[in-house]
Amino acid sequence: MESETDLKLKELIERGSSTAKNGFKNEQDVVDKFNAWKTDEDAQKWLLVMGYKLDDIEKVKAIKIAGFHKTDVQVEITIYFKEGTGIENISIKLVSNSSGFNQIDKRWVDKYVELWGIPEQITKNLKCFTGETVPLKPSPKDPRRMFIDELSEKEQAEMIEFFEKNKILIVADLFKGRDSFPASWLLLYQKNISVWTLLPMAMVMNFYGNGPVRITRDGSLRIGRIGMQRKGGDNGRPSAAMLQFKIDPCEIVKIKQTERGH
Repeated sequence: MESETDLKLKELIERGSSTAKNGFKNEQDVVDKFNAWKTDEDAQKWLLVMGYKLDDIEKVKAIKIAGFHKTDVQVEITIYFKEGTGIENISIKLVSNSSGFNQIDKRWVDKYVELWGIPEQITKNLKCFTGETVPLKPSPKDPRRMFIDELSEKEQAEMIEFFEKNKILIVADLFKGRDSFPASWLLLYQKNISVWTLLPMAMVMNFYGNGPVRITRDGSLRIGRIGMQRKGGDNGRPSAAMLQFKIDPCEIVKIKQTERGH
């Protein structure tokens, strides 16, 4: 039997999803659609999902937010005969496939230490995990780095305990951010089927953060439905040793009942 939370999420997804009339390729297209809200059907539906009545709106002004922020597009809505305006910050995910992992955050380990107060030993182990520092243990599976399941049982337990204890803060930082442009909405656009879904960020955070913190079969960490990995790639540049967090953006619109065995 489905839980009340699952039923509510399905209702929000159904209400907040639609086939895009003309499609869009990037964040600027979303800005342009909002600014043409009087004639753009997608923008009108987005405003309705956000809780606005179209007849009450006097003006809509959207801008693209540059820099390292969770918000990609900020929308300012002016209502007739009311002082002040509504401000909506939107994080946009454009995906080409119905499944597959998408990066939501990447930084050097020390940046996460500043954000979350990661203890010294866990910090050392995370840097070994990413390959920022050489492996501490002899004969690791990969000479460039260590996997979390290669740590001692005590060290593994300490890492799980830390991320479990601080999960609410961590999930909020990964999705919403804590700067001057915290994201309040997620706009997911599935290019392959030309369908968009607009959801409140609080619901998105609850969905992806739901579930235990655990070590995966491939020796990485999973926080609910969020994967923590070494960035890798980058043609061997130092940035390959950054820490990254990933999700399957389309998983929320599928509302899977079981975790993927990743």
